Amino acid sequence: MEEVKRILEGDVRMASRLIRNLEDNIPGAKETVKKVFPYTGKAHVVGITGSPGAGKSTLTDGIIASVRRKGKTVGVLAVDPTSPFTGGAILGDRCRMQRHAEDPGVFVRSLASRGAMGGLSKAIGDSIHVLDAMGKDMIIVETVGAGQQEVDIINHAHTVIVVLVPGMGDAIQAIKAGIMEIADIFVINKADREGAGKLYAEVNMMLDMSPSFPGGWRPPVIMTKNIYDPHQFAQDVEVLAEKIEEHYKMLIENNILGERQRRKALYELNEALRGYILEPILDELVRTGEFSQMVEQLVAKEADPYTLAEEVARRYMNGKVSVC
Repeated sequence: MEEVKRILEGDVRMASRLIRNLEDNIPGAKETVKKVFPYTGKAHVVGITGSPGAGKSTLTDGIIASVRRKGKTVGVLAVDPTSPFTGGAILGDRCRMQRHAEDPGVFVRSLASRGAMGGLSKAIGDSIHVLDAMGKDMIIVETVGAGQQEVDIINHAHTVIVVLVPGMGDAIQAIKAGIMEIADIFVINKADREGAGKLYAEVNMMLDMSPSFPGGWRPPVIMTKNIYDPHQFAQDVEVLAEKIEEHYKMLIENNILGERQRRKALYELNEALRGYILEPILDELVRTGEFSQMVEQLVAKEADPYTLAEEVARRYMNGKVSVC
């Protein structure tokens, strides 16, 4: 298949077109992903998450530069907020990475969140496979910055970076959102601001309360300072890049990488089953108006959600359903 061949050869236009088709649920896009899937599994997937305005895109830009200096290729999937007018991505993240636009070793693609929970796009998993098949050494996934819902990245990334900023109540938000549990590396960005030292101490105090760390890896807390001091900022990002590389080596040496790949596979299988089984049923119920009728029954207390769900399941599964 010509399309698959061109993606394996690193064709940027073909990869961009496929990712766009995946976002738009164009027929045939999934078939192409099926064919490139056997060629995936080689890239180091790095997730960057945190609150809006934390500086994720600026850090991503710095990490790209560091990785390229080592001669490795990079793919970036920047999940942007959805435009209320076009349904597409608002390309704020992509604008901050313009210096890499002419570099053939860097591929940057924005995806629209389109209301997906968890700070990611529904097409993100397949898009990672596309960049992996292209032969990218590192794939960076930058989430949209949706606050407390930003934990889905753990299902896609090998290394998760959580970006915090002084003065935004991030330590408290981290506790609420469960972000402490998903972080492999913490970055306190804009660390020249007042309160950076306090935030650093708070994060380390929370880490001290953890009973153990997989593979003995205690998430380091990296301070990155003023971007308007390019030399200092580059040095700080270089420290971060080294920690990313160290974490990946630790995953391999302690056989933890396989566990994370299995977790990713489990998530993808669940999503695929949902897409092929649940979504067509929901689409049919909506199309026929039955879904609206069931909602009205619930509002009127004429039925409960479990009974209605059981009835639908029995109908579409030929009666083969066990009641919880």
